[in-house]
Amino acid sequence: MEKNCKNITVLDLSEVGLTYLPPEICQLSQLQELDLDYNRLTGLPTEIGQLSQLQRFNLNQNQLTSLPAEIGQLSQLRALNLNQNQLTSLPGEIGQLSQLQRLELNQNQLTSLPAEIGRLSQLKGLYLNENQLTALPAKIGRLSRLKELYLNQNQLTSLPTEIGQLSQLTRLYLNRNQLANLPAEIGQLSQLQRLDLNQNQLTSLPAEIGQLSGLQRLYLNQNQLTALPKGVGQLSQLRVLDLSQNQLTSLPTEIGQLSKLWRLDLNQNQLTRLPAEIRRLSQLTKLELAANPLKDIVEKNKAAFSIVEWLKYFLNWGELK
Repeated sequence: MEKNCKNITVLDLSEVGLTYLPPEICQLSQLQELDLDYNRLTGLPTEIGQLSQLQRFNLNQNQLTSLPAEIGQLSQLRALNLNQNQLTSLPGEIGQLSQLQRLELNQNQLTSLPAEIGRLSQLKGLYLNENQLTALPAKIGRLSRLKELYLNQNQLTSLPTEIGQLSQLTRLYLNRNQLANLPAEIGQLSQLQRLDLNQNQLTSLPAEIGQLSGLQRLYLNQNQLTALPKGVGQLSQLRVLDLSQNQLTSLPTEIGQLSKLWRLDLNQNQLTRLPAEIRRLSQLTKLELAANPLKDIVEKNKAAFSIVEWLKYFLNWGELK
């Protein structure tokens, strides 16, 4: 390899039809960024571990089924992007990537994560959407700098209690799993701003949900909730609350304490009345109530009340009953 080539710091080989990566790649000792997106790679040479200066490694949309253990030798790596491959597992050596801040593994075939993933002490973003994960390792709680955790469309049936140790987490996405409950420790996520739990099998929420003092968006649509804990009224920063397509028959009066709420979606539940305290939601601009058996609305519509007249009645005079 020419001497000048050995000084290359950025190499983009995306969309060039690569089916294998030659081991001579290791001669690019100064390489900091390597982009191999949109190729047909099925594996990586063990020599890849010799790229000691590599900081960003893009391998999205290839056909990788495994990673070599030598991947753990990339001691300067900050970002490793492996979306849309065919990975079924990760080597334990991945835990040696002490500088890694972003790990993208969306749309693979992972069924589990190695416990060593908890050693990624600098990790800020972990993206695992559309895999086949059935559980998370307890060691995930050691990711003390993690801010974003994406786990949509997996097969999770529960979360480890150690999830509560992710003290810097701001976004947690768990849509389309099989969660039947949440651990009480979820209330320890004091920095959490967004929690997505759409399309699970939740029948209740822990009282500790009310401890999420920084939560701004909470999505719980398409679950099996029949009631909300009173603690939901303590979510003082909540802006959006989506509870559509559940089995709620009533709302706690404490919902009126959500002073910053501007969107409340209650479509397709079993509500027969709303608490009068809902009128205290002074910032509310969007209220969805379709497909509920609200008795008051039904009765007053029979009496030829317009929806505007009904709203005036409700907002000014009294509880629906």
